[in-house]
Amino acid sequence: MFSLLWRFFPGPAWFRVIVLLVVLAALVYVLIEYVYPWVALQLPGEEVTVN
Repeated sequence: MFSLLWRFFPGPAWFRVIVLLVVLAALVYVLIEYVYPWVALQLPGEEVTVN
């Protein structure tokens, strides 16, 4: 997978590394901001009572 991404982006190696890091950061941001909260809402809630 990494080699596919490495060949996909044009330019010198240092530019490819920067682009891959930016893409990775954007992916993590989207997962944390949008995907994980949506999944948390889809999971059944746990009702916990403390006596």
